[in-house]
Amino acid sequence: MGCVQSQSNGQTSKDKGAASVIGDNNGQGGASAAQVDPRLPLNARQKYSMLASWKGISRALEPTGVYMFIKLFEEHKELLSLFTKFHQLTTRDEQANSEELAEHASSVMSTLDESIRSLDNVDTFLLYLHQVGQSHYKVEGFQKEYFWKIRNPFLEAVKMTLGDRYTENIENIYKVSINLVIETLVEGYEKAQQQQRQAAPSS
Repeated sequence: MGCVQSQSNGQTSKDKGAASVIGDNNGQGGASAAQVDPRLPLNARQKYSMLASWKGISRALEPTGVYMFIKLFEEHKELLSLFTKFHQLTTRDEQANSEELAEHASSVMSTLDESIRSLDNVDTFLLYLHQVGQSHYKVEGFQKEYFWKIRNPFLEAVKMTLGDRYTENIENIYKVSINLVIETLVEGYEKAQQQQRQAAPSS
């Protein structure tokens, strides 16, 4: 904003297997035959399952987001320095009780919420996340690789919120979906980077 940079597409071999699971019908008959934008790595039934499952996250954006950031900082303490409002919060309890962190977590989750809800319109989905990615280019010290670091904490937070509803099939869908989100954010960041280079005067 989690995978390490060494996996440029954020997918492990297990995740690639998950993607293949996404592509089948899971025994659900003709529902998956509905037309889906080819840019979306989910079939119709899997997209429906994602949107239905996400309703449970939408009702708990703040606690899910706070847990996500706690897990992020557990895995990547160095990222705390990017957040001037709560960089001094070094313990789990301090982070869990911070209004500033809760506010930021809610903002990030609201961004994810808006993007997931726009899966029915891939153009809107891509445009929105490209804009978000571009805005991060302006954040001092932020690097595009940091987007991938939120991946695992996000999945852990979703698992925590959904509980028993976080089945293997739903986990696979979320892995593919968060990969798409992050890849699109990175594209937006790179667009801003390219625009900056083109605008810079030649020496």
